[in-house]
Amino acid sequence: MKQFTDLYWRLDGTTSTNEKVAALRDYFAAAPHDDAAVALGVLSGGRHGRAVSLTLLRQWAADAAGLPAWLLEESYAHVGDLAETIALVLPPPAEEAGDSESSLAACMQSTVQALRQAADDDAKRAIVEAVWRRLAARERIVWHKLLTGGCRVGVSKTLVARALAEVAGLEPAVMAHRLMGRPIETAAQFATLLCPDETEADSQRPYPFFLASPLDADAPSLGDVAEWQAEWKWDGMRAQLVRRGDEAALWSRGEELMNEAFPEIVTAAAAFPAGTVLDGELLAVRDRRLLPFASLSRRASRRRVTKQVLAEIPCVFVAYDLLEAEGEDLRSEPLAHRRALLERMVPHPFDKAIDTGASVSGPPADGHDSGQRFFLSPCITADSWDTLAAARATSRQRGVEGLMLKRKASPYAVGRTRGDWWKWKIEPLEIDAVLLYAQAGHGRRAGLHTDYTLGVWQGDRLVPVAKAYSGLSDAEIVEVDRIVRATTLEKHGPVRVVQPTLVFQLSFEGVSRSTRHKSGVAVRFPRIARWRRDKEPQDAGHLADIERMIEMASSAGATA
Repeated sequence: MKQFTDLYWRLDGTTSTNEKVAALRDYFAAAPHDDAAVALGVLSGGRHGRAVSLTLLRQWAADAAGLPAWLLEESYAHVGDLAETIALVLPPPAEEAGDSESSLAACMQSTVQALRQAADDDAKRAIVEAVWRRLAARERIVWHKLLTGGCRVGVSKTLVARALAEVAGLEPAVMAHRLMGRPIETAAQFATLLCPDETEADSQRPYPFFLASPLDADAPSLGDVAEWQAEWKWDGMRAQLVRRGDEAALWSRGEELMNEAFPEIVTAAAAFPAGTVLDGELLAVRDRRLLPFASLSRRASRRRVTKQVLAEIPCVFVAYDLLEAEGEDLRSEPLAHRRALLERMVPHPFDKAIDTGASVSGPPADGHDSGQRFFLSPCITADSWDTLAAARATSRQRGVEGLMLKRKASPYAVGRTRGDWWKWKIEPLEIDAVLLYAQAGHGRRAGLHTDYTLGVWQGDRLVPVAKAYSGLSDAEIVEVDRIVRATTLEKHGPVRVVQPTLVFQLSFEGVSRSTRHKSGVAVRFPRIARWRRDKEPQDAGHLADIERMIEMASSAGATA
């Protein structure tokens, strides 16, 4: 535990990339493999559920410190980090030695795992209080973060891969590839990760994804349009289909195996030869129409998919790149060459399989499903940037997010390498909305209200339609915070109900009807574009305006 605690504070104390890589390298070179496997899972951002509820942890800490609950909450609001707040208010440890001298793996097993298996809250409290008596504040903070699943230390997977590559004597790209896919959970798996030779575990791993950057400049600044490949930017889930040996694996961009959520895709992949890796997009399609992204999310969140769900939300894989063919890694080849091979492997263009139009919802019209699961993402033929701009202008009617621009000579890189892949998205939808609720932020903005719930008019009342984190400047945040405190009507825990006085321009990517929200609508990727100081609350938008956006998209799709 001491080694990992030292690593945490070493990483927390620097913004230098080289210093962070050095800290990671030193830790992984010295730590026992079972500790290193646990640390890797934490540092890589893996999902680690809470071992105990935050409500109970707050209550026990307040009792141990002899503080009223409200004072602990006020302290948290000012500190901005719950793990640090609890560590600071607790009395000093009563024992000299303890978990700080034990291994990270042993600490996780004896405390975090034990808490998850504890019979009741009293048993959990006994475990927590016993650890508090042994750890100093420095170790308590790190342990609290492990306990609550919030141990983030500002290192990316790329930096972790670089450090491990130095330890193993491998190329960073090879290590990044090995870190994709199934998690490293045991000492044996960590030892395999450092093996200099290709291992059996490498067989079904995906490649690191190449990510596009937003195009902020004018498209003509990219040069000759003939040097670029243009495609629609589909509103789906990025995925890689890996077919090696007799098995197929479907991986999300977040490195999650999705075979159980999309069994029809995995089954259809048997048609491809061994040694095939496709990069593409998962989309939900029914009756030749694109379904909303929310429908696709329903599929992705399921461990088991029923026949009813398969019928209601049929899915397809739209391929736009070929990363491996007949076992040969093609990523260093130019995109134009990879595309030519892909067109022979996946000959069915997706635009021929759907009716151009906006997303639809509701029950199946006739239950029609062609059974075809793999399609080719079509290229958009254009002799000028003006032609592509005109195509981009039709994106919303087609149910897509804009265009993807890819340099034909580009290799398939790792991560967000700028210059070769750009996403040229359409302008967002916008509406003026009123601030209804505010909540304080954490970390650097602790004590300032930066989380806003915004509403629009429905008749003579305001209804909430979105929660947005601040897109304001630091000076504006401070000013809004003062207004929030001065106009608070009620307080519900950390949430303040405020007098409706502030109007903000709310931007979002899309909108659909929703039975989960009181307003009956759900907006996608909401964010604050600017503070509308020139408007009063009565000048804000109406729910009917948002509903009209849904109707316009549907009618445009029907006539496209």
